[in-house]
Amino acid sequence: MATEIVEILVTGGKATAGPPLGPAIGPLGVNIMNVVKEINNKTKDYEGMSVPVKVIVNTDDKSFEVEVGIPPTSALIKKELGLDKGSTEPKHKIVGNLSMEQAVKIAKMKRESMLSYTLKNATKEVVGTCVSLGVTVDGKDPKEVHKLIDNGEYDEYFNE
Repeated sequence: MATEIVEILVTGGKATAGPPLGPAIGPLGVNIMNVVKEINNKTKDYEGMSVPVKVIVNTDDKSFEVEVGIPPTSALIKKELGLDKGSTEPKHKIVGNLSMEQAVKIAKMKRESMLSYTLKNATKEVVGTCVSLGVTVDGKDPKEVHKLIDNGEYDEYFNE
């Protein structure tokens, strides 16, 4: 079985037969509209976010499989807070406030694709992403929250 893997970034629920998908899949002889329908069906929960997608094509029988990745942490934070974009001046302009519950929720969603071994460390990665977006965590500077997590002040959130 010969396979080709096409990796693309699509907007959740809005893939089309045009670029980047069409030109990448077209030469493989697969029905592009079927691929588009499956991608849109599998990514509808991530509407409006960029989602990494792998299309694995069996070039012998022209069958395919779609694997959907998880959007970037920054996209999940923006969706959770209803933001279109992060701050243009993250150190000076705050655009939102993420609760610790929301940070833990995002960490659980991203956990498999993170380098962290524990939920606590995965949450620290999420909190770290808040720095560049201009988002506070529980009303505090994310760097301060990092120290509080290290000191055990949020340990009740990390009982797995």
